[in-house]
Amino acid sequence: MNFDILTIFPEYFETFSNHSIIGRAVANGFISINPINIRDFSLDKHKSTDDSPFGGGSGMLMTVQPVLDAYTSLVENSNFKKKVIYLSPQGKILTQKIAQ
Repeated sequence: MNFDILTIFPEYFETFSNHSIIGRAVANGFISINPINIRDFSLDKHKSTDDSPFGGGSGMLMTVQPVLDAYTSLVENSNFKKKVIYLSPQGKILTQKIAQ
């Protein structure tokens, strides 16, 4: 299995893909982990990926352009349909009851 991961922290995946069960699976060729740096798709000179919330307020959010361009590049360079798992703060909270 090949896992393409869109992230702004690709170095985080080097650590976990070299250790424990995941590290053995990678070493034995059962899986591959390919972190793709979203910053590489940013069009500004600072390689920014964050933006202020529309209408003001506190916090930051990711700007659409580099995320969409990274995803589009990934899909266009693939010979098969990709399954997408998008982690966001929306949706149901995973509780012990749901897990059981």
